[in-house]
Amino acid sequence: MVSDEPVRILIVGHCGPDSYALRSAVSRFVPGASVEFAADEAALQGSMPTATLLLVNRVLDGDYRLEYGVELIRELSAAGQPRTMLISNFPDAQDEAVRAGALPGFGKREMNSDDARQKILAAVGRL
Repeated sequence: MVSDEPVRILIVGHCGPDSYALRSAVSRFVPGASVEFAADEAALQGSMPTATLLLVNRVLDGDYRLEYGVELIRELSAAGQPRTMLISNFPDAQDEAVRAGALPGFGKREMNSDDARQKILAAVGRL
């Protein structure tokens, strides 16, 4: 079922160049979506209540109390927070993230692929 609810995607813990590359890809996949950066814990906490999906980096860049994205995903999943997806090229990290409660993600090398597009669209209810 396709949702027509507003889509708000947070790019969590990525460096500047990767954040902009992800925003470009995601904006093409989901036209009209709000795609924002959460470069620190305060921005993440303030943005989460209305977020549809969080795209979490494997190693968090920015001002976070945790170092790894899977740790953050585990905490957020336990608290019933928004859907999460790990962005990592490492299959073992992807597996660990799914076990922690994330949706299947993709690597930065695949961020412009049809597979990434399908995963994003499914995650935000546009498939």
